[in-house]
Amino acid sequence: QVQLVESGGGLVQPGGSLRLSCAASGRTFSSYVMGWFRQAGGKEREFVSGINPSGGYIDYADSVKGRFTISRDNFANTVYLQMNSLKPEDTAVYYCAAHRPRLRIGLQTREYDYWGQGTQVTVSS
Repeated sequence: QVQLVESGGGLVQPGGSLRLSCAASGRTFSSYVMGWFRQAGGKEREFVSGINPSGGYIDYADSVKGRFTISRDNFANTVYLQMNSLKPEDTAVYYCAAHRPRLRIGLQTREYDYWGQGTQVTVSS
């Protein structure tokens, strides 16, 4: 069992930055693929970024490439999402998620086994 708790959301102006954190419980964090998803009002939850257990393989949605950076600290049981050059369309609830190791990083919500409660990110002037 893995419990995930996100933090770091808030209100930021367009062009600003935020860093989200996701703290995981359990001694097996380092064996899980970690992902970030987001869900805007009235829309489906969508993949933002994912990172494999070692941190050596990373994937991003096209909409955030070059602006967002995912990283993980397996000693601290934490995964991060650094978000730069934020746009109003990045406004959403951001969720951290985990799935057991597979051949690739999951891109669909159904592939993930554990979810956090979400943290709100609002980009507005």
